[in-house]
Amino acid sequence: MGIKVVATNRKARHDYEILETMEAGVVLTGTEIKSVREGKVSLKEGFALIRDGEVWLMDVNIAPYSHGHRDNHDPRRPRKLLLHRREIDRLQGKIQEKGWTLIPLKMYLKNNRAKVELALVRGKKKYDKRRDIAKRDAQRELQRALKGYR
Repeated sequence: MGIKVVATNRKARHDYEILETMEAGVVLTGTEIKSVREGKVSLKEGFALIRDGEVWLMDVNIAPYSHGHRDNHDPRRPRKLLLHRREIDRLQGKIQEKGWTLIPLKMYLKNNRAKVELALVRGKKKYDKRRDIAKRDAQRELQRALKGYR
């Protein structure tokens, strides 16, 4: 029983500085989990909020199930995340204190349960993004030079 990644937020590592990551379970309805198993999930605009001591996943689009009927789920509804109380309290302190935020990096199935990899992040400035791109380009040039040298 392995892990099957169904969606990733590829721009997150480009747009945000990641402090730490953690795994959280997701409370889903029947048609939602079927859509997740089909891989019809978009994490692009997603983020997480802590409200009344609970963590909620907002603006994550899980497409309506293709074989569903009139009781199909709302694609962008808030979904509750399952974390331990200590984790929630620690996250809430960091978010309030330092201006960090929570975003989903990827959604995957682990032992047939939907999980989200949440990241505590801070937005990068434009010059930080440029520096990262320059560093990546320099690394690529170095690899090319080493490959040609051998």
